[in-house]
Amino acid sequence: MPSSGTAKFNDVEADLLVAVQDLAPGWAAPAARQLSHFGEHGLGWYVLAGLGVAANLRGGDTERARIGRRRWAAVGVSAFTAHATSVVVKRIFRRHRPTDPRITVGVGTPSRLSFPSSHSTSTTAFLVAVARITGTPLPLLGAPVMMASRMVLGVHYPTDTLAGAAIGAATAGAVTEIERRTR
Repeated sequence: MPSSGTAKFNDVEADLLVAVQDLAPGWAAPAARQLSHFGEHGLGWYVLAGLGVAANLRGGDTERARIGRRRWAAVGVSAFTAHATSVVVKRIFRRHRPTDPRITVGVGTPSRLSFPSSHSTSTTAFLVAVARITGTPLPLLGAPVMMASRMVLGVHYPTDTLAGAAIGAATAGAVTEIERRTR
């Protein structure tokens, strides 16, 4: 049974979630569902990382192509490792998804566990890793989009998405640094 402090915190987060859903334009929920399907278990990110590796196959056995393949493989490893970490953390914390009757749930989920958001975790890991290898922060703009989509769909509290993003960013930082140091 949650403590009264935990219950009050969940009430505040539920209020925030209701506000996000109330402010979302009509197109947001359908777009969020598409993002949800793309990011399920990180699969869309793994495919994009694989395409990055494949694009560097055209360079043959040049140093540049080898580094490109390693970097894109690290992007995929970042997303996978972040996702796996989120699954373990979910099983430790065992926080249930939002159940407030004011919240509209717009997509099915593979589990009832909410903290952290695995979509936010793998997405942020992928995008941070891409930003590091491309040298531009532009990919990072996608992380808050995925985070907001999970709230628009009513399947995560705000802290679920924030924690997921933090885990994803830390994972990508570690994996890309390991790739760089072992090149």
